[in-house]
Amino acid sequence: MTALQNVGIFLVGTLFSLYIGAVVIRFLLAWSRANFYNPLSQFLVKITNPLLVPLRRMIPPAGKVDTAAIVLALGLTVIQVLLLVGLMGKPVSLIGIVLYAVFELLRTVIHIYIFALIVQAVMSWVGNSYGNPLADVLNSLTEPLLRPIRRVVPVIGMVDLAPMAALLLLYIVLIVLQSYGL
Repeated sequence: MTALQNVGIFLVGTLFSLYIGAVVIRFLLAWSRANFYNPLSQFLVKITNPLLVPLRRMIPPAGKVDTAAIVLALGLTVIQVLLLVGLMGKPVSLIGIVLYAVFELLRTVIHIYIFALIVQAVMSWVGNSYGNPLADVLNSLTEPLLRPIRRVVPVIGMVDLAPMAALLLLYIVLIVLQSYGL
């Protein structure tokens, strides 16, 4: 590959991944009923609205699930994969691209939760989480994941082991997805 192809692959991969991540985080925050007026939530709303609002006119939500955000994230992932495959010059079937995009979105969700749990843990060590808008968003985001784990994994002393258990489970799911070549 040429240097220009490598630059193109880097730019397409990075820019699409950042925007897809923003759409997925917005979906997860809405699903977990995070504070809409939080500065981070408002930032995500402002950068995702240009594509999400028109799509919502055609695709209504299904209960509390923002189906337009899912369709947007999947569509952007398919476009990203098509562009990357085109830049690499490799032939791929459309079904293969869609399946790859679905599993790539699953990996994105898992990585978002892993990142959120790690940042949340570091913030708890520093002790700067009270009144911090990021801490509020992270708590809202991770609580639906941690709540069922806390029913099984007890708090020992003052140490909540649920985030550690959640991280282990998330990494196991990533390993399983990777072992199937997804």
